[in-house]
Amino acid sequence: MLTELFPNVTYDKFSAATIETLYMTSISVVATFILGIILGLLLFLTGKGQLWENRFVNIIIGAFVNIFRSIPFIILLILLIPFTKAIVGTMLGAEAALPALIVGAAPFYARMVEIGLREIDKGVIEAAKSMGATTSTIIFKVLLPESMPALISGLTVTAIALIGYTAMAGAVGAGGLGNLAYLEGFQRNNSDVTLVATILILVIVFIIQFIGDFITSKIDKR
Repeated sequence: MLTELFPNVTYDKFSAATIETLYMTSISVVATFILGIILGLLLFLTGKGQLWENRFVNIIIGAFVNIFRSIPFIILLILLIPFTKAIVGTMLGAEAALPALIVGAAPFYARMVEIGLREIDKGVIEAAKSMGATTSTIIFKVLLPESMPALISGLTVTAIALIGYTAMAGAVGAGGLGNLAYLEGFQRNNSDVTLVATILILVIVFIIQFIGDFITSKIDKR
């Protein structure tokens, strides 16, 4: 029955493409989480009235974040070709998509981190400072724990956006379900391949959303 409905769908190709999509997404999510936290903390801490207030540094970091989160991903892929080739050695395959995925998502997540940090009650920070807490203690014992529900929620949104990015990267040879849908589905006019690839991407998105919502609900003590 399934063979009749999806005559051009082969298990091996879809299994490999799904693994490539999950690989690209997982690696880029981890890197985005780390870089986004760093950039977001710098944006917050160098802001007006904060621990490391520095208008010049804040403007530079803010400009970097705004520029890279505003560039359409497909254009960013093209712009980063020299950088990607220098690091990976090729523009084809799942690994070749990672630099663009991380550079495209980290600034986006950094802004969400900054927003999450700004939602923390200033009284909590002031109380920690009055007790003589060091900057590192405030960061790791106050800022990050207090904002963790917002950070996880933001990471969930970013991870779902990265799924879309991997699909676009697939259109230029990065592998994954997007690549399969474009080469085997669109270019060969196999609508069943495109449909199944789309369904699998949606399933991955729903799973990520469920996991993100579950973790957020568990750590949110409000």
